Amino acid sequence: MSVELQHPMKPQSTPDEIARGRFVSGIRSLILNDLAADMGAAYEKRAAPAFRKAHGRDPETSREAHEALRGDPAFNIYSAMRVQAQKMVWASIADSVEREAERLAEEARSAEGPGSLTLDPALEVPKNVHAIDVHLMPGSYVRGEDSLEAGAVYDRGLAVFSMGLMGANLDDIGLSMSQYIRQRFPDFAPSRILDTGCTVGHNTLPWKLAYPDAEVVAIDAAPGPLRYASARAKMQGQEVHFKQMCADDLAFEDESFDVVWSSMFLHELSKKARAKCFEEAFRVLKPGGLMVHMELPPNEQMGAFEGFYLDWDSYYNNEPYYKGYRDEVPRELCSRAGFAGEDFFEFVVPSVGIYGEQAVTDAAKGDRAEGVGQQTTGRLAEGVMWYGFGAWKK
Repeated sequence: MSVELQHPMKPQSTPDEIARGRFVSGIRSLILNDLAADMGAAYEKRAAPAFRKAHGRDPETSREAHEALRGDPAFNIYSAMRVQAQKMVWASIADSVEREAERLAEEARSAEGPGSLTLDPALEVPKNVHAIDVHLMPGSYVRGEDSLEAGAVYDRGLAVFSMGLMGANLDDIGLSMSQYIRQRFPDFAPSRILDTGCTVGHNTLPWKLAYPDAEVVAIDAAPGPLRYASARAKMQGQEVHFKQMCADDLAFEDESFDVVWSSMFLHELSKKARAKCFEEAFRVLKPGGLMVHMELPPNEQMGAFEGFYLDWDSYYNNEPYYKGYRDEVPRELCSRAGFAGEDFFEFVVPSVGIYGEQAVTDAAKGDRAEGVGQQTTGRLAEGVMWYGFGAWKK
């Protein structure tokens, strides 16, 4: 699969830079498929038996699986290579972003099209957005005063990082999830949709495609990525209204949206902020509205090794809130915010880019979260499937 973005608002790469990105993607594919399989085999053959001998039982949690594996050669090789490959992702795109910074800024200033951008200079950007190099991304989501460079770094870097598995415009999650919701609930016709923690809007635009008559609003706390996102959407002819604000303090009226959505966002929040985010979603939803999130599957639904495999990022990839989120229970997060237990649902959607539209249609016909614990759910590897959950507001 291609690791080059297809939309017009992107840093232009030289042939050498394209080759470098493909090389890094290839290394990551080797790590996340072959070396991950080697680590899984080492867990079954060496680590788990050693833990069993010492404790009289198998590892029961992600943390215990980590304890059992730490120090094993397969674990050491996997972890060392994955950390270095993560750093290589950002290094592989740095030259193109720096070289293209002025051109991209001019493109953003002159971009014409539907939609809008509203920044809030008074907003205090949270520390988890500006003070932590999340997933080892230099500068995190804020690089300079309102610079859209952070958006370009994220966009180009994620294309290399995801090895083409998120689609040409990194929108596979949004496409898969919005199509699933539209087909599972065919009578649901939202008129106003909110994307929280949108970054560069890559998983926002599919909701406008799925519900073209709806007003789509997308928020993020970081100003630079929003500048980039707005130009990115306009240059693709999509009408999205981007606003700078935090998901745990929404500047919207009560009962003003039909859908509140997020993708791979909740695990970047502290436990306190995450709880407030759910409360705010409940507040701004209209009666009959839907909150839906795409995230990593929770630890409660996974075996010890599979749970640790996803929790690895919390220990070694500068994702401080990753494991804390995955240790929580989605149903309880929803119920504590005010959603009724019987209105909660969870599901797994096959990647539309890998499996095709018919597979998403088939998944939407079911009423159970099939495959949550299967190996490819939540893994950015061959055969990826996306986990989601949501709740209706009565």
